[in-house]
Amino acid sequence: IVAVTSKEEAQQAVDLGATMISIVNVDGVDAKVEVVQDLNIPEGRVVTTIVNIRARMDKGLEEVEEAWACRDKGFNCAWISDALYKAGNSVNEHPGAIIKSMKSKSSLRWASPVAQSGRGEGAREYLGDILM
Repeated sequence: IVAVTSKEEAQQAVDLGATMISIVNVDGVDAKVEVVQDLNIPEGRVVTTIVNIRARMDKGLEEVEEAWACRDKGFNCAWISDALYKAGNSVNEHPGAIIKSMKSKSSLRWASPVAQSGRGEGAREYLGDILM
């Protein structure tokens, strides 16, 4: 896994043969997309893109929304750490619930990250596991 902070670093990593690129220290979904957008990847090679989602200092679950938005923009994986443990005071905000929300195939248009009812949350397909 090669950590990059700019489009130039991402392209250099691809040119050197990296198969996994992690976007770090970049704020905002659009800025993260710009780092990997239009990379010149040789035909037949697959480069997995990983987005690093940092914990916010608020009490909300913006990190879940960012994970959904990044997935919708084509990122293959999300690297989450402190965000899993920042709240924990609510039954809907323990680490397991946050992982479940991030894995759900939902949309910012139709759902809230803390919704647990199953109603109005979009599709309920299994998207895979987050490994730590």
